[in-house]
Amino acid sequence: MTSSRSLTTGLLLASAGSIAFSGKAIIVKLAYRHGVDAVTLIMYRMLFALPLFVAMAWWASRGQPALSTRDRWGILGLGFSGYYLASFLDFWGLQYISASLERLILYLNPTLVLVLGWLMYGRGITLRQGTAMAISYAGVVLVLGHEVQFQGGWGAVGALLVFGSALSYAIYLVYSGEMVKRLGSLRLVGLASTVACLLCIAQFVLLRPLDAALVAPPVIWLSVLNAVACTVTPVLLVMMAIERIGAGLTAQTGMIGPLSTIAMGVVLLDEPFNAWIIAGTVLVMGGVVLVTRAR
Repeated sequence: MTSSRSLTTGLLLASAGSIAFSGKAIIVKLAYRHGVDAVTLIMYRMLFALPLFVAMAWWASRGQPALSTRDRWGILGLGFSGYYLASFLDFWGLQYISASLERLILYLNPTLVLVLGWLMYGRGITLRQGTAMAISYAGVVLVLGHEVQFQGGWGAVGALLVFGSALSYAIYLVYSGEMVKRLGSLRLVGLASTVACLLCIAQFVLLRPLDAALVAPPVIWLSVLNAVACTVTPVLLVMMAIERIGAGLTAQTGMIGPLSTIAMGVVLLDEPFNAWIIAGTVLVMGGVVLVTRAR
């Protein structure tokens, strides 16, 4: 009975976390309707998330040994790659492509981790894994080709930016394994995300005049919602899910993410829902599932 209840709770937490993560793209697209740019928008998101991540890092660091010099440099690097650069490229790319295509590209992350493992550590890629990757990328190309017909070259630019975001986060995943073992996931996420928040705020100060912070009130409220509901809360939900059902099942439950993004995009953004989107989504998700199972 206890095991069944834990499984149900874990699946609900993982589903809620995945949906909350996916809502980020919808909120960003809604904010862009008010004339804000990527640098300003991500600054506000990270400004409101900063106190929460600082609190997370403080809580997870209680009673823990001080950080070594090696860990400090590691946190700076992971914060830059996994949270600052990945987030900024994602926000920038969303200026040019639909939320649905953005989520499909980000969902390619396991395939990028696989390729990085081959390039950096010589881990083999089987024929089944290679075929599965080809299926996933064919799905993205299918949806992208349809969008480029309407967006022109900027659609391809947006897709490349979001792909860069996925690659940056994959680098974070590959390098974070040993640090997670030493520091714990909550402490590492809190510290690395704090670094990313400070970098995003500094980027705004360096690249924009201060009066650029004067934005429409809906942008502020959307940024608060993004910071709380789509940035910090999903991290906690997914971690609690992993404690109950493990990382593998939590990752599989994350398949609901692209589907929820497509649904919210259709309802809230009036994005198209057609045979191209359906076919591309099936290919991407099917290929990722095959890659994950093969691993």
